[in-house]
Amino acid sequence: MGKRIVVNAGLTETRVAVQDQNVLTDLYLERHARRSIVGSVYKGTVTNVLPGMQAAFVDLGLHKDAFLYAGDYTARLEASGETPVEDEDPDVDEDAEAEAPRREARAPIEDMLRRGQTVLVQVAKESLGTKGARVTSFISLPGRYLVYMPQSTHIGVSRRIHDERERERLRTTIRSLTPPPGGYIVRTNAEGKGEEEFAADVEFLGRLWSQIQARHAQAAAPAALHEEGDLTFRVVRDLFSPDVEEFLVDDREVYAKCVRYGETLVPAQADRVKLYEGRAPIFESLGIEKEIEKALRRRVWLKSGGYLVIDQTEALVSIDVNSGKYVGKRDFEQTVLKINLEAVTEVARQVRLRDLGGIIIIDLIDMESAEHREQVNRAVQKAFAEDKARTNVLDISELGLVEMTRKRVRQDLRSLVSVVCPTCRGAAAVKSDATLAEEIFRAARQKAAEAPAGGEVVIRVHGELADYLHGDAREALDRLAHIVDRKVTVQKAGAQQPREEYEIHLR
Repeated sequence: MGKRIVVNAGLTETRVAVQDQNVLTDLYLERHARRSIVGSVYKGTVTNVLPGMQAAFVDLGLHKDAFLYAGDYTARLEASGETPVEDEDPDVDEDAEAEAPRREARAPIEDMLRRGQTVLVQVAKESLGTKGARVTSFISLPGRYLVYMPQSTHIGVSRRIHDERERERLRTTIRSLTPPPGGYIVRTNAEGKGEEEFAADVEFLGRLWSQIQARHAQAAAPAALHEEGDLTFRVVRDLFSPDVEEFLVDDREVYAKCVRYGETLVPAQADRVKLYEGRAPIFESLGIEKEIEKALRRRVWLKSGGYLVIDQTEALVSIDVNSGKYVGKRDFEQTVLKINLEAVTEVARQVRLRDLGGIIIIDLIDMESAEHREQVNRAVQKAFAEDKARTNVLDISELGLVEMTRKRVRQDLRSLVSVVCPTCRGAAAVKSDATLAEEIFRAARQKAAEAPAGGEVVIRVHGELADYLHGDAREALDRLAHIVDRKVTVQKAGAQQPREEYEIHLR
């Protein structure tokens, strides 16, 4: 099996997996109660202008105000040659949100915006952590083959189309259509396509922009003027390419919807959409569920016996490559080279699966050979070349580190499917039995010293810790009773008692 798209439609969420040669390469998840707002267009109200940060907060009617940088704002709604022109051949995110390159502000934010002013903006990044969504007033509307940018005048081509003659043909074809004012980016899906497909996109996107402008003129802020389609629509539009051999859906209603989308957007491939009717859950049947579980672990094993350790902070991800059980068959340098090459491929896959973003540091095993470093460096560049998110990968440093950035648009997989551990509170570690026992002994002595003599000390703790106190810490428990001159009783708390929480009572 070549490339396959698998849709699991649940009661509260939809998951979409992409497999290549039965290996999970991409995973998308959307909760029905909280659909992605990236790409949606709003009429918002400026709530605060921050000259010191050259940014403004904008009320979109969401739970948090959005953040608008000065460089992401233009005061003009209509197409204008005065607005910044796109860089030549800008990269396009294949999941459809084509973001313009970072622009320098043409004037201070306080000269362009004021509190209470209404603005037309599009969401460029989801709300992440404590931050609100990031928005831009440079609108980009994605179609199947084109991305329309009303405020630009440039025609660009996705960098993933490498043939220069094809790139020039695509530009010429778009210009020959005499499209409405604005700029266009030709998407990777457009390779080999002609006027008929592009004309349909131009007409649809022009009509969509006219509708947005009309709604903007009539709606009272804050208001949503255009919302991106649901996950299944975006998948059909952006991922259902000719190299996809099978499109499996496990729900009859969603299957019918995907067939309808396919017949509208990619009629030649609509017959590849199939309804999964197996008894076992679709993700379990195809081995996807196990891969998702692995993508949530800190340690990822490689086939050779080496392993990765992936640690995430709010702004940085570190990935450590270790030799593990692999000892090699020849000399040490060949062993290191083999592990690093295997690790690079798996790192790229894990970064995509987990949707990691921000600054990423990959700590490879040190290589003495310059030739080996160059070989691994080429492998790194190749592994991330097909990443649909925008990446910037630097060459391997003298310390054996690969430094890179990856555009973060949505929450990563871990943030979507997990919460902070109530026991370790995000520390990724819990106190040992010995540490907790000594902490309890100190607290008991303090409590006893503050109370009149006599009575009993009752310690209520997690069941596992109670067993430890009665076992390995029995002698220390007896000494505690002697020191406080009271009887000391250990009780097991209920099953829901967090491991690190305890109660001490005097009777």
